[in-house]
Amino acid sequence: MRLKVGELAKRSGLTVRALHHYDAIGLLMPSARAENGYRLYDRNDIARLHTIQALRRFGLSLAEIGTYLAQPDTPLVSIVAQQIAMLDRQIEQASKLRERLGHLHATLLDGAEPELADWLTTLEMMTMYGKYFSADELARMPMYRKSQVPDPEWAELVQEVGALMENGTPPEAERPRELAVRWMTKLGQDTNGDPRLLAKLNLMHDSEPSMQEHIGISTAMRDYVLRAFSETKMLIYEKYLSPDEFRFMRANYVSRAMEWPELMADVRDAIDAHVDPASQEGVALARRWYELFSVYAGHDPKTHAKFRQAMEREPDLKAGTWVNEELIAFVHQAMAAAFRPA
Repeated sequence: MRLKVGELAKRSGLTVRALHHYDAIGLLMPSARAENGYRLYDRNDIARLHTIQALRRFGLSLAEIGTYLAQPDTPLVSIVAQQIAMLDRQIEQASKLRERLGHLHATLLDGAEPELADWLTTLEMMTMYGKYFSADELARMPMYRKSQVPDPEWAELVQEVGALMENGTPPEAERPRELAVRWMTKLGQDTNGDPRLLAKLNLMHDSEPSMQEHIGISTAMRDYVLRAFSETKMLIYEKYLSPDEFRFMRANYVSRAMEWPELMADVRDAIDAHVDPASQEGVALARRWYELFSVYAGHDPKTHAKFRQAMEREPDLKAGTWVNEELIAFVHQAMAAAFRPA
C-alpha cells in the first residue's frame, strides 16, 4: 500500500508543505511517484517518518536527524523504546500534576481557602518550561522536576545573596565568593551538568520577567553572582600570571562570560553527534572558542600556556563550569587542527 502526500499528511498530522520540505532536503524522499508525478510513500518511508518525528520530539534539529539517519542500520526498535521511556516520564509528570489538582479540588469541596496563587504559579512555570525545553530535556532536568515544590536551598541562597547586594557588599568579597560557588555548583546539578540546558535556562530567564519575579532572581542578581564566581577563578589564575597579564584578564574576564554556555552547548552537540574535531565543523568551534578565550587571555602563546597549566593543576577551575574532560579533549584536538602550521 502506498500513500499520496496528501493522505500521508492527513494521517500523520503533518502538513503537505512539511513533507515537501523533508523531500527537498533529502530527509524523507518518497520511494515512488505516480505517472502524474504525485509522490507515493510506502511502508519503509512511513517507518522513516516515524523515526524523524521521534527524533524531533527528542529535540534534534533536522540537520542532526539527517546525520543520524545517514548511519547504516539505524535501529528503529531503539527509537521506539526511547519514545516509550519519554512517554512514561510524561505520564509520571502528568500524574503528579493530577495529584496536586485533586488535592486542590478536595480542598475547595471542603470549603477551605487554598493558596490558589501558588497553584497557578506552578502551572505557569510548567507551561513556561515547556516553551523552551523539549519533553526529553525536561525529563533530564532536575530543576524542572523540583520547580513544582519549593527548594529551601535555593530560597536560602537567593535570600542571602539579596541581603549582600542590599548592603552594598562588593561581589569580590569573601562571602559573595563562597555563596557564588555554592550557587554555581547547585545550578550545575540542577541542569544535569549539561551546558545545553543551562543555555536554554539563561534564554528563558532573560525572556520571561514573570520567572524572574517568581524565583526572585533578577538579572542584576545573576550578574552579581557571576562576578563573584568569576573572582574565585581569577584569584586562582593570578598565581600563574604576570601582573600585566592578570590586569588584562581582570579587565576583560566577565565581559563576554554569558556567551560561554551557548558555545559549550554547541561543542556538546558536536561530541554527541560524533563530529571529528579536525573536521570543518570542529575547526569552526575551535575558532569560536579561541576568540572568546583571547578576550581575557590575549594572543600571546606564552600566556595561553600559563592558562593551560593552571587548568591542568587546579581542579577548582573546572568546578561549577559545565566543563569536563571529554569537552576539553575535543576542544584541544579541534584547536590543534585549526591552528596547525601550514
